Formats: sequence, structure tokens, C-alpha cells
Amino acid sequence: METSSQTQGDKPQAKAPSLSVSPAAVDAIARQMKKRGTPEASLRLGIRGGGCSGFTYVIEFHDAPPHARDRVLDYVASDGAKVRVVVDPKSLLYLDGTVLEWEQTLMRHGFKFANPNEKTGCGCGSSFGV
Repeated sequence: METSSQTQGDKPQAKAPSLSVSPAAVDAIARQMKKRGTPEASLRLGIRGGGCSGFTYVIEFHDAPPHARDRVLDYVASDGAKVRVVVDPKSLLYLDGTVLEWEQTLMRHGFKFANPNEKTGCGCGSSFGV
């Protein structure tokens, strides 16, 4: 016999948008914060309109406290350093399900957004469309 927590007339609850950061990216953020001398700062992720495909990703240091509506993600790096990542609600809608990864190859190293919402991207890899 199946049971449901939903009663007649109730609306299904929408899943809250999510974003995550890979362990390698957490370690990279911790290294950058330490190098910068601001271990208490946050890393702000977001999107802005622009670029050849419609949106560009934003990664920037954020020295002020998070805004009231920001989603705050706290992580612990492998060396024990605490890392805080903040995302504004509007950006989170476009970043839902995204994983921030750290990529290190012979040709480049840096953060990479693995965004399942991307429908198009530009050749340079810095802008995207949904």
C-alpha cells in the first residue's frame, strides 16, 4: 500500500535550487584565500548578462558579509581551512545543479562550471546560454 504525504488540495513542494563545489575546487579556493591573506573572505559565484552567448560566469572575492538573501555554502578544505561560497538568488536559478570544479591540465588551470542548464556556449568557453 502506497502512502503519500500530500493531501488533497496541497501543491507539490518545489525543490530548492542547489549548487555544489568539488573537493579539488574547495582546496583551490582555500589556497587562493590564504595567498590573498583573507581567509575569512567568501568566494562569490554568479552570472551576468553579456558575452557572445548571453551570460558570463562570475567568480570574485567577497570581503563583506553575505547579503541577506544569498545562499551560503560552507566547506572544509583538506588542510582544515574553512571555505565559504556565496551565490545570489537570481544567479542560483541559472546555476541550479551546477558543480564548481577545479581543472588542472598541461594547457591551463582554473575553475570550471559544470552547468547542466547550459544549452549553448561560445568557442572561448567564457559565456553560455540557457
